[in-house]
Amino acid sequence: MSVKQQIEAKLASALPLTAIEVVNESHMHSVPAGSETHFKVVLVSTEFVGKRAVVRHQLVYGILADELAGPVHALALHTYTDDEWLQRNGAAPASPQCMGGSKHGVTA
Repeated sequence: MSVKQQIEAKLASALPLTAIEVVNESHMHSVPAGSETHFKVVLVSTEFVGKRAVVRHQLVYGILADELAGPVHALALHTYTDDEWLQRNGAAPASPQCMGGSKHGVTA
């Protein structure tokens, strides 16, 4: 099972989800081809109602603790309630281009 599939399965079993999208964005970073280290995760859940963004993110980090301790280097989390998702017309923000590592010229 791929890391992407593990993330999807863990989140789907732990949260009541209206929508889930897990995107492997490793190719946008300074990692070897085929890596599964950087992910964008979009979640829509009734579990997030009344919770601030930091609490939502802590909940997701707890669910994915094993992945974050191992193969996953970075998660871009976008967590919404059903109403927030509707207000956004079902769209999460695009991820910025990586500016670190060998993808960006470093001057000393």
